[in-house]
Amino acid sequence: MIQKPLMFLIATIGLACPIPGRADVVTEWNLKTAQFTLDARLLAPDANRVVATTAVSVSDALTATAGKSSPLLVKLNPSPNASIEATVAAASHGVLVKIVPAQLAAIEAAYQAALAKIPDGANKEGGIALGTQAAQAVLLARADADGSASENYRPSATPGKYVPTILPIALTVAQRKPWLLDSCDQFRPGPPPTLESATWARDYNEVKALGARTNSQRTPEQTEIARFWEATNPVVYVPVAHSVANMPGRDPVSSARLMAVVAMASDDALGAVFDAKYTYNFWRPVTAIRNGDNDGNDATERDAAWLPFIDTPMHPEYPCAHCIVSATIGTVLKAALAGTASPTLTTNSPTAPGKPRSWANPDEFMREVALARIYDGVHYRNSTEVGTAIGVKIGEFAAAKYFK
Repeated sequence: MIQKPLMFLIATIGLACPIPGRADVVTEWNLKTAQFTLDARLLAPDANRVVATTAVSVSDALTATAGKSSPLLVKLNPSPNASIEATVAAASHGVLVKIVPAQLAAIEAAYQAALAKIPDGANKEGGIALGTQAAQAVLLARADADGSASENYRPSATPGKYVPTILPIALTVAQRKPWLLDSCDQFRPGPPPTLESATWARDYNEVKALGARTNSQRTPEQTEIARFWEATNPVVYVPVAHSVANMPGRDPVSSARLMAVVAMASDDALGAVFDAKYTYNFWRPVTAIRNGDNDGNDATERDAAWLPFIDTPMHPEYPCAHCIVSATIGTVLKAALAGTASPTLTTNSPTAPGKPRSWANPDEFMREVALARIYDGVHYRNSTEVGTAIGVKIGEFAAAKYFK
């Protein structure tokens, strides 16, 4: 837990230097950014990198409009007369056109529509110039973030014998430069349970019963939760943070900083989880349950035809990626709330359209995401607990570093 002195420090972020403007212009572009990554069919690690880069550009640009000297990444000259709306639009546009070229037409249309609503004049032009400068500076500062890592996965195979030919994804994510962590292995967990342990038998039999595609013991509500959290794109997560960012009394600067910290921490959380995943290479339920007679544990009975409720992601099981991201976000939000009552958190999912879900507080949200991955049939309970614990550490680390 974050200690009281830090919580007091965090509480001041929403009170310092309020400026005129609409706080929701930040979350509007934040959600547009996530939607562009969804439409471009980016994998979750790449989509999160886009959302983080855009959010940092917006935050640092708005920091300059407020005359503050505490940017997240790049310091820009104070521009107190720049239009907030023009600044946010230009900062977002400047990043998106460079790193999501597949959606160039849609990005340009959204940008021009946003500018058309802003009265012409020096403030508008100043906002465009400032936002564009922020985007260019952030892109330059992060130019080497992906490093020079090459994908060199070697499938395990007996010479001459066929193995499935789809390669795992996100092999090099953990080699990217973090936004805020010292390194992606900073919070690397210990190994998963041994196969002879009671924990392994418990987790195996739970996911076998609750996560099956057919003849499952899930309730209808659990099935709805499973379907909702099949989504992995940040478009399902950013509205949860918006529930806090758009609370009454928050201004565009504090809103932008919150969303940028959430985005940076989430991106680093994926680096951390893929570091652990490819360190331990633990098998997924569909592999384990179809080989239950070979794990040396008499309490795990094989089901030769078992399938998970959703398609299994193409990367190792341990620990749970959804869990680390949701716990990171939830922990940052709790820090931003600084002990005040949480608003209702709400979001929608592209895998369960028209069926929004809500939670009374970040802890409820975090618990549901963890359970969903068991109901999906792709994670074990221990993995969800470990992933959540790492996410809490990353969220606390982010809050301590950036909420000042």
